[in-house]
Amino acid sequence: DVQLQASGGGLVQAGGSLRLSCAASGFTFDAWAIGWFRQAPGKEREGVSCIGHNDRNTYYEGRFTISGDGKNTVYLQINSLEPEDTAVYFCAADLGGECDLTMKYWGKGTQVTVSS
Repeated sequence: DVQLQASGGGLVQAGGSLRLSCAASGFTFDAWAIGWFRQAPGKEREGVSCIGHNDRNTYYEGRFTISGDGKNTVYLQINSLEPEDTAVYFCAADLGGECDLTMKYWGKGTQVTVSS
């Protein structure tokens, strides 16, 4: 079975940084996508970033940086954190190259709280 474990959340002051990790296991094919999503209190879950599970590259997307170690661990670095970034952050996985809310496998989230 595919399993995902997100970690690295915590309480941080505005302007700080966090690095979240998503450890994935159970993949039986090469073409998996892993996505990061977040859900703030009272808001809908939204996508943050996406990468192939065996991708070793680093992608910079504004304050967010996604990278992978090529061995089923994906990282999300968030810089210049804002109170609006407060949310539960989830990682999810599915076959194929796209990330969206219909992804099949979801891990338990990790809480990120940004204080002003």
